[in-house]
Amino acid sequence: MLNIEGALKQDRLLRALTGLNRKAFDALMPSFSSIYFETQQSKPRQRALGGGRKARLLTTQDKLFFILFYFKCYPTFDVAGLLFDMHRSQAHEWMHRLQPILEAALGQKMALPERHIESIEAFLSRFPGVQRVMIDGTERPIARPQDPEEQKQNYSGKKKRHTRKHLAAVDETKRILILSLAREGKLHDKRFHDEDDIAGSVPDEIPIEVDSGFQGIQKQYDNLRLPHKKPKGGELSDLQKAENRQLSQSRVVCENAFAGVKRYNAVSVIYRNRIENFDDRLMLTAAGLWNFYLTAA
Repeated sequence: MLNIEGALKQDRLLRALTGLNRKAFDALMPSFSSIYFETQQSKPRQRALGGGRKARLLTTQDKLFFILFYFKCYPTFDVAGLLFDMHRSQAHEWMHRLQPILEAALGQKMALPERHIESIEAFLSRFPGVQRVMIDGTERPIARPQDPEEQKQNYSGKKKRHTRKHLAAVDETKRILILSLAREGKLHDKRFHDEDDIAGSVPDEIPIEVDSGFQGIQKQYDNLRLPHKKPKGGELSDLQKAENRQLSQSRVVCENAFAGVKRYNAVSVIYRNRIENFDDRLMLTAAGLWNFYLTAA
């Protein structure tokens, strides 16, 4: 079995295995432990004390390490079972048992992104002090669907592979503020936004920066910053090119945030799980882990 105690004593190794350093790991432990014990007390005991299989994840510290390891390294259940000295079915059971607890703990820490903001007032209440917002889409690869219609819907012409897509709003500190539900990879960013309308909940005094994939929505919002589009048969002026470079340099914060979330292999490599829409739960939790790391590390 992995030497969890040894990993916890080395920040570099702990970050490589869980994505968190020791300070952030310890900060998350109280919420994770309290929620885990609450769920245990609500379940009726099926066996007498001491009955059943002997536990491999003895403490809540071990359990938190296990689920963070799964998110960071995304092992198959055969590999996870070997590393944690359990059968692959137990590894599968523990992962699905602990993921909602980790998500709830991050929610208690106010680290999870919102899925949708109903109004400007709700945005200001939830995110006071935000100075600018960047909106962009991010995709993660999936296995090629067997159904021809699903293949067509999930094929991303941009990535040249089958994907699932999220639309997200990021602030100047790289925090993921809003994360949409997962959608098919074929969906264009502009159409995705028309259906979710993230920009509609952002106050007019906060600038919103987007890329050229959102051409057209600038007609709806006064606080939108969009790159200049090269005219057909013409060229951009030097001033327009300079403004595009400045916007690109400003928007790199959004790409850095997505890169931070995708440090977790569970949301960056090809999705293997079979439960419908579980990829959406993985992305939400990974975004919460990134937001938590920004404040706790």
